[in-house]
Amino acid sequence: MDGILVVNKPQGMTSHDVVDFIRRRFSIKKVGHAGTLDPMATGVLVMLIGKYTKSSNTLLAEDKEYEAELVLGGTSDTGDAWGNIKASDKNISFDEAEIRNVFNKFLGEIDQHPPMYSAVKVNGRKLYELARIGLSVDRKPRKIVINRLGISKIELPRVSFELTCSKGTYVRQLCSDIGEALGCGAYLSRLNRTRSGRFAIDKALELDTLRNFKALDLEERLLIL
Repeated sequence: MDGILVVNKPQGMTSHDVVDFIRRRFSIKKVGHAGTLDPMATGVLVMLIGKYTKSSNTLLAEDKEYEAELVLGGTSDTGDAWGNIKASDKNISFDEAEIRNVFNKFLGEIDQHPPMYSAVKVNGRKLYELARIGLSVDRKPRKIVINRLGISKIELPRVSFELTCSKGTYVRQLCSDIGEALGCGAYLSRLNRTRSGRFAIDKALELDTLRNFKALDLEERLLIL
């Protein structure tokens, strides 16, 4: 069985959890994915089945789109609401123009330091492994591109926004950097991937639907490029 399956990943599962689910449910040996989503995140997870596991690098290189929300006035060790939150005593009574001005500074090609809670390796160790034992190390910035960064709602301390970005972008880190630029701290509170490359969420299958599929049902829903 070979093809691409677009899944709407639920909150609370890792990307690898979804890979394991597909493997076990349909007895398929070769299953991978094209772009990790954190357990807190939901949305488009492109599953690669059979010979399409060899296409991961090509599909990983494509832009992603997200709907997200950040909370101003605090920081998180993981960069999101599932980490240890430290409240800030800084004023967050910003007007809309101030917030939009800071957001605009992150458009285009920028340098982004990967967060400590990430799978990026430094000296052969994954950063999250070091973070879990209380260590923090210097991380080299990486070039990323944010093509679109639009605010959809401001209800302080929460700011909802949408973005289109290149591979390797950490939205958690983007929220932290926006908070730092505003001087009050911020962390990611919601993240939903609405598109990964050419694959949009309106074509994504829910895991509950897949639980009722037989192998033939799955094969009929696979996309062939």
